[in-house]
Amino acid sequence: MNSNSLNVLWFILPLFLVSAFVVIINPQGSKFWLSISHHHYLETLNNGSSTKAINEKDEVPIINVNKNTTTPKRFSKIEKLEAGLARSRAAILLLRQNKSNHIEEEDDEYIPHGPMYLNATSFHRSYLEMEKKFKVYVYKEGDPPLYHFGPCKHTYAIEGYFIQAMEVSKFRTENPNKAHVYFLPLSVTMLIEFIYVAESHEWGLMKNTTMDYVNVISQKYPYWNRSLGADHFMLACHDWGPEISFAIPHLYNQRPTRQSTPSDRPVLMFFAGGVHGPIRPILLQHWENSKDEDVQIHKYLPKGVSYYDMIRKSKYCLCPSGYEVASPRMVEGLYMGCVPVLIKDNYVTPFSDVLDWDTFVVTIHVKDIPNLKKILMDIPQDKYLVMQKRGIQMRRHFEVNSPPKRYDVFHMILHSIWLRRLNFWVHDVDES
Repeated sequence: MNSNSLNVLWFILPLFLVSAFVVIINPQGSKFWLSISHHHYLETLNNGSSTKAINEKDEVPIINVNKNTTTPKRFSKIEKLEAGLARSRAAILLLRQNKSNHIEEEDDEYIPHGPMYLNATSFHRSYLEMEKKFKVYVYKEGDPPLYHFGPCKHTYAIEGYFIQAMEVSKFRTENPNKAHVYFLPLSVTMLIEFIYVAESHEWGLMKNTTMDYVNVISQKYPYWNRSLGADHFMLACHDWGPEISFAIPHLYNQRPTRQSTPSDRPVLMFFAGGVHGPIRPILLQHWENSKDEDVQIHKYLPKGVSYYDMIRKSKYCLCPSGYEVASPRMVEGLYMGCVPVLIKDNYVTPFSDVLDWDTFVVTIHVKDIPNLKKILMDIPQDKYLVMQKRGIQMRRHFEVNSPPKRYDVFHMILHSIWLRRLNFWVHDVDES
């Protein structure tokens, strides 16, 4: 037994003795103790205090004071789900603490590696655990096109793509009692377009539509009320204070037929796009009509100039926020070997729970826009080449495939949701 296990034992043993005393003098208090002790057990794993993996058939014993015997507790369905999540946390933490690169091979086409990941080994184990266990229940209520549908030829088409892929995904379960999370298949983009077509630009209408849907499912199912929606999610390509951030790739022309070598990129930095939001006007004010051939900043591209050809000719692709902080430009740069330059405030980069963005993109504060060229020129050529190579390697995590493939954007979104679910504990309804 290692020192960590001994520490946990010395901490838990006095608590069990106290609990036995409490049960003797107050039998009605036993249920409360069992709830707290099980919660501590999960928290111990989450905090890395224990390094012992848990067997699939293990049950947490409880003490029967009257018969002076030890009997296994019968877990409810949600407790079994939580125990499975605890085992996954333990498996991930074992690799993180031991810094081991050994992972059981399961016909992997790709194994994460390199500094582009915060912890490549833990990410890989977490991904494998997700593939083995993660189940999502898709609510069946709601009629297309606002529900179970979404536009797939649009800047925000990833929303519709995810909804439709989730409908037929192996992660979907028809049994809500076996689900770890619950998906509200509402197409927010479609709803916004519907509101604008109806010439009713009231954001309150969108909020009310969403709340009406929640009211329907909360009355029909116990799962929303059990967690107050904490294990529920929906997708929205808009800045609504999201729990996770995801990429917004265009679903067409996403894989360029040819790549430009670094020597074929004479342009230092490139941007072309509409003037909206608070940042783009500042960028254009300083750089739009520059006579410097290294700097190609345009509100509209000159006639006959290809947008994608300009990306292929440029070392750095500027990604300033518009109305939304997210933009397809970031993903387009990665696809075509152009290092993205993020000019955004308060932007949580996609999949930043596993990706180290500083290793393959450049981030610029808005106040530094006047010094943009100097900042990029000061980046050594060898560092630029490393960032470009790493960005091309990261491209797989932003690709849209039909059907989805391992580690692509669909699975990366799911993995972010999986990580959030690992970090909280859901009670039974009667314990809430």
